[in-house]
Amino acid sequence: MHAVSRPSPSLVEFPADDCDRAREFWAGLLGVELAPREEHEGEGWQTHADAPAVGVHQRGRGPGDSFSLPYFAVEDLAEALERVRELGGVVVHPGERWAICKDSEGSPFGLALT
Repeated sequence: MHAVSRPSPSLVEFPADDCDRAREFWAGLLGVELAPREEHEGEGWQTHADAPAVGVHQRGRGPGDSFSLPYFAVEDLAEALERVRELGGVVVHPGERWAICKDSEGSPFGLALT
């Protein structure tokens, strides 16, 4: 049973203390535009042309807000979260379209609906 529909990340998220500075850095380094996110994508900015998408948002205190995170695309989020738990991982923040988890060793990652 495979919960992740694509083995490569669909999004890599970078939290930032200064979002304008971070957006300028990633746009300049990667040669891409980080546009404001659409409502269903959450807060911040991200690329929309190539996969994986690169995102920037304001740094916070949770695992999804304080560390760089790879997000993996899933077709059924509830099923994927169940699989995370079965494999010894932890669901830190369940959501309707995306979730933050930790693997069996405590490393954070995200899952997002395709």
